[in-house]
Amino acid sequence: MSSISRNLRRSLAPDRLRRLSQHPREYVTSECHRPVVLHKRGPDILHDPWFNRGTAFSMTERDRLGLRGLLPPNVVSSQQQIDRFMLDLKRLQRYARDGPSDTYPLAKWRILNRLHDRNETMYYKVLIDNIEEYAPIVYTPTVGLVCQNYSGLFRRPRGMYFSAEDRGEMMSMVYNWPADQVDMIVVTDGSRILGLGDLGVHGIGIAIGKLDLYVAAAGINPQRVLPVMIDVGTNNEKLLKDPLYLGLQEHRLEGDEYVSVIDEFMEAVFTRWPNVIVQFEDFQSKWAFRLLQRYRKTYRMFNDDVQAF
Repeated sequence: MSSISRNLRRSLAPDRLRRLSQHPREYVTSECHRPVVLHKRGPDILHDPWFNRGTAFSMTERDRLGLRGLLPPNVVSSQQQIDRFMLDLKRLQRYARDGPSDTYPLAKWRILNRLHDRNETMYYKVLIDNIEEYAPIVYTPTVGLVCQNYSGLFRRPRGMYFSAEDRGEMMSMVYNWPADQVDMIVVTDGSRILGLGDLGVHGIGIAIGKLDLYVAAAGINPQRVLPVMIDVGTNNEKLLKDPLYLGLQEHRLEGDEYVSVIDEFMEAVFTRWPNVIVQFEDFQSKWAFRLLQRYRKTYRMFNDDVQAF
């Protein structure tokens, strides 16, 4: 990034530089072959997991981005950060259990999820370098435990939630997502999560885990993926009575009402991101086949449970 800054300065006249210096500076990062300009400074960068690098920011970057004094003074390389995290992970695995129900794999998931919340670059680097060990943690089988306990594990929102109460609003809602380009959406309605049945809004965990694997194993840009939960209610009586449940506490929509919600969602996401691919994940069989037939000739979509090998 410092080389980009030097090239920009060489290409600008001194008077132009003086005018620019009077305005807030912008953070230029490299996203594939194109630059990305981030209109953030200081704590806003540190609180954004997409761009936060923590103590790996150089002193030049700290000065340019308003970070000097907000981080410990020692600059630590990204590899040193990862080495330290891996040592902490091995140590914390023995102590991170929150009780008898917090299994060893779930303890690992908690630790990795905290890293995901604060530094996505480091999170995916750890996952890529240790994919054999951590794929079963971020996806099956551990994601099943995560989905069963999602309301209790929820700390920071990830992905988007569209519900039956949002009918008529979805076309505007999609513009609340900060990324102007999305390549891949994994969507579920939570009706048939793995072999666990109807988990309602807790099913978002399966979409998050699936996309984590796509980023780590297939190299998809993590800023261009979007996990989605379509909440049309739940028929899980335990969740309907749970005061801590985060989803709609009403029975599932059926028939044309259900289809109208999915129709509105599909129209909205393809209006904003016309080139996106939408993967349907863990829908009940009756809806999986019907929705596949309904959309396959109109949208770039597929159903993982019906069509995947």
